Amino acid sequence: MGGSREVGAPFVVPGPSGVAVRDRLKRLSAEDERVLRLVGDHLGGLASRDLKARCAAALEHDAELWAERKRALTVESSSRWAGSITKATHDQWALARRSQLAHIQSLDASVRTIAHRLSLPVGEAGSKRAPGGYRSRREWFAKTRRLRVLEDRLHTARAEWEAGRVGVVRGGKRLLSTRHHLQTAALSEEQWRARWRAGRRFLSADGESGKRFGNETIRVTPEGEVSIKLPAPLAHLANAPHGRYVLACRVAFAHRGEQWADRIQANRAVAYRIHEDTSRGRWYLAASWTLPVVKAVPLAAARANGLIGVDTNADHLAAWRLDTHGNPVGQPLRFPFDLTGTAQHRDAQIRHALIRLLHYAQRHHLAIAIEDLDFTAEKTREKHGRRKKFRNLISGMPVARLRARLVSMAAELGITVVAVDPAYTSRWGAQHWQKPLTTAKRTTTRHDAAAVAIGRRALGHSIRRRTAPPPAHRSDEQGHRTAQAGSGFPGREEPRPRIPGPRTRSVRAGRGANAGNQDTQHRSGRPAEHEPWQQDSLPLSL
Repeated sequence: MGGSREVGAPFVVPGPSGVAVRDRLKRLSAEDERVLRLVGDHLGGLASRDLKARCAAALEHDAELWAERKRALTVESSSRWAGSITKATHDQWALARRSQLAHIQSLDASVRTIAHRLSLPVGEAGSKRAPGGYRSRREWFAKTRRLRVLEDRLHTARAEWEAGRVGVVRGGKRLLSTRHHLQTAALSEEQWRARWRAGRRFLSADGESGKRFGNETIRVTPEGEVSIKLPAPLAHLANAPHGRYVLACRVAFAHRGEQWADRIQANRAVAYRIHEDTSRGRWYLAASWTLPVVKAVPLAAARANGLIGVDTNADHLAAWRLDTHGNPVGQPLRFPFDLTGTAQHRDAQIRHALIRLLHYAQRHHLAIAIEDLDFTAEKTREKHGRRKKFRNLISGMPVARLRARLVSMAAELGITVVAVDPAYTSRWGAQHWQKPLTTAKRTTTRHDAAAVAIGRRALGHSIRRRTAPPPAHRSDEQGHRTAQAGSGFPGREEPRPRIPGPRTRSVRAGRGANAGNQDTQHRSGRPAEHEPWQQDSLPLSL
């Protein structure tokens, strides 16, 4: 494979660094909802003002400015609310910076692609590794104009990056743009306004180890009682001592409830967030905490019993079990999912497909091998041109969410996940494995073959199959096997063993020549290749 890029080594994916669970705040009174909205709107205004100050400081921000911002917020809330707000502001600013850098990289890739195609003659064909020229002079001219537009955008983005200027919208840019397309979104102005206010509220509190139940600002007792430390301007709304407001409802985390209870009873830090779902008219409480760093399982241990190679596609997961030598075992597996409909439906479909895959791996005590996919630089129209269907296909693949879900769910079941370089897995898998694995009763798809290639790469084997033996000869059957085996495996270069029983109607069981014993193929003495060669003496009659 001349000209192919270097393939990265497989590695064991580390487990999740945190946990988040959620429960609904049921049977809230009208007063509870009013207080939650007042507190969230007040703290949301403070968060917006703090974010504005942070963006204005840009790259000149330091610890002194951070302390100054926190002191200004403490006067109108409390020290703990101010700490949560400033931390959320820094996280949001850092996320905006990372998104800005990704945007610059995408623009730079588009500019380089267009410049390359413009340098080629019109109509020149491309190759698998590089696109060709544009199809017509009209398209060539249009791309010259687009190149200037992208260069201007790139220059502006780089200037903003160097100056530290970022654009952040509290509540979300998508929801802000929806305000101008209410009819398309099937929303009234009142419904949009309710969503906008709910998205800009701030009701998040970081945990603190050593404090009662792990959080002094939003406290949840083991019995499920939820209380909030009110900001100073709203302290008159308290219905409990020390300026706290106790909600009338109770919470009980069904998922990881025992882990959560163990943490709060040991006074370990737990962060909480309260938010409103305006479309359903419900309030939710989310709890999150960090997990200790666990040493990953060695790669050799993950390969000990073989593994399952998994190929990620837009509508299903194609999987195949492989033994330690890289040989496919059993039948190919397929775990479909449907990514149409609402976000909740898509998320549930992904979880359902993953849990079936994980249950199969758990039953057979196997690790899972998956590609380390990243389509951030693969979705641009400059790279794929007119292939809109393909661009929509890769844009719709839930790569990041599926990977995060798989790692989190596998860690709970004690299953190891091995990530491999995705380079050439589909192409080489189809080239070396699709046809050999296809039988009269089984149709092997390109995705099934890619799953085998992914598994073999995770096991440390090459994707290419062993060279097939020469065709059978009347006096000499095939020599070596095509199945993979370790270098120290006894008999790895010998023919397949004799299977007892009749193979044809004309040969009874136990009869016929044994392909492994070549002596039976020669009537006069041992085979020539089993002893040193020597020339026979000439007959005396000559």
